[in-house]
Amino acid sequence: MTSIDLKNHASLVLVAILILSGDFGACHARKSQSWRQSRIHLSSIMDKGHSSRHKRITPPAPAPALKPKPPAPTPMPIPAPPAPAQTHENSTTFNVQDYGAKGDGHTDDMQAFLAAWAAACKVESSTILVPSGSVFLLSPISFAGPNCKPKITFQLDGKIIAPTSAKAWGSGLLQWIEFTKLTEIIIKGEGIIDGQGAVWWNNSSVYAGTDSIGQNRTNELNKMISAELSKMPTTKPTALRFYGSSDVTVTGITIQNSPQMHLKFDSCTNVQVFYISISSPGDSPNTDGIHLHNSQNVLIHSCNLACGDDCVSIQTGCSNIYIHDINCGPGHGISIGGLGKDNTRACVSNVTVRNTVMRNTMTGVRIKTWQGGSGSANNIMFSDIQVSEVETPIVIDQYYCDKEICKNQTSAVAVSGINYANIKGTYTVQPVYFACSDSSPCTGISLATIQLKPHQTSHHLYGPFCWETYGELKTSTMPLIDCLQKGNPSNAPSKIVLCQA
Repeated sequence: MTSIDLKNHASLVLVAILILSGDFGACHARKSQSWRQSRIHLSSIMDKGHSSRHKRITPPAPAPALKPKPPAPTPMPIPAPPAPAQTHENSTTFNVQDYGAKGDGHTDDMQAFLAAWAAACKVESSTILVPSGSVFLLSPISFAGPNCKPKITFQLDGKIIAPTSAKAWGSGLLQWIEFTKLTEIIIKGEGIIDGQGAVWWNNSSVYAGTDSIGQNRTNELNKMISAELSKMPTTKPTALRFYGSSDVTVTGITIQNSPQMHLKFDSCTNVQVFYISISSPGDSPNTDGIHLHNSQNVLIHSCNLACGDDCVSIQTGCSNIYIHDINCGPGHGISIGGLGKDNTRACVSNVTVRNTVMRNTMTGVRIKTWQGGSGSANNIMFSDIQVSEVETPIVIDQYYCDKEICKNQTSAVAVSGINYANIKGTYTVQPVYFACSDSSPCTGISLATIQLKPHQTSHHLYGPFCWETYGELKTSTMPLIDCLQKGNPSNAPSKIVLCQA
């Protein structure tokens, strides 16, 4: 074989090898790729299997033990919706401002008060509220009660003032505020009833320089008062009057500057007055503090009374009157009478006045009757009375006269069974004055523990005076009351006929 043939043969062999190498590489590449994929797949499976065979399998946690179920909570009660605001139909309290009262001190609130009263009258145990912080001007007004349910309370916390114009009073009225024919009526509170009486009084100088409004303002006020005074009717009203009522209570309030009497009870029974104040100047005319007429079973205590007349006045028809713990002054003291005016018959019985202080009063405890009257005043006790600078602490006057001249008359109201005990203090004129009737002398007058000393004063002092006065001194007295006669008068009737109040 030639070299040329060998070279050709080698070339063919090389070409064949190259061809075969190419096929084998491709085939191997395909096998290798398939193997790798199979390996990856198996490896993945084996890893999972290995993990499941060789890794520690944590068993599932047991289910927690069931705790006992707590009892269902008791459902909270559903609160009731708030009660609707009370209306006039379901309320027992009637505020006068809900009925149109302005309380500005200028507008007349009489109609609003009457409207509130009419509504309250329909409800038992109702309350009429006069609120604090306001001033209510009221024309003359009457709260009538024949058709009212019982137990009405008049809660006075504000201030009520009277009109000062003559037009409001017409030709004259006897009372400004009146409660009539009621059962179980209560007036209470911390309010004020102001009668603005200076326009009625003859002496308007009572306001001069006594307040803090300044002298110029005071002078203007006095000029206004003087101008109005000439226009006012001659009949002066009582500030607050109760008529024909039973179970009446007045407590807590202040009544001031009434044109005439401050508080009057006429034909009433079962009356209580306590913790009240009455105030008017000492020279205001006829301004009695508390005035009783034809009234029975009356209790008055723990009051401060300052006025221009009797702190308490007890008139005909009164019986079972008990008065104690009173501060009186200025004023005329505590008086029974005058009885028997205009030849009338008068009856007063069972009166007790005790534990009372009187300062700068005209008299202390007094009984006064008019000549010409009839009837009796009996069974009366004045005890534990402290007087300070009182003109005449103990008085019985059966010749009472409030005019310059009174006609002398024979008949008189019989005065008997009058007891004075433990009356002490100072006087400025005379310690005792007993002026009894010639035809009907005073009998059964007893005095015990009377100690009255003169107060240092420029007045001329008088000693005890007695006229037709019979009784006894149960203890020694200071000064000595030696004018009292013992026993009974020779001209006395064998039996005194006592009338019933």
